[in-house]
Amino acid sequence: MVRGVMLVKAGYAAALEICQAASKIKGVVDAYPVFGRFDAVVFIKAEDVKGLRKTALKILSLKGVRSTETLLEAT
Repeated sequence: MVRGVMLVKAGYAAALEICQAASKIKGVVDAYPVFGRFDAVVFIKAEDVKGLRKTALKILSLKGVRSTETLLEAT
């Protein structure tokens, strides 16, 4: 199992909508808006890195997402 965190820049107004949409994507464990350099954080998991990448690309394609930074769990 591979786990990751996606930090999303979107503008705070879009962050809640992005979190709601991301929560419907297979592999997303949790998503919520945050304050700081990023506007939302999305926790994801998959069987392997390929699956994690697939989920990350779906999140990146959501309306309102300007950029992301993905962090993978170090095991």
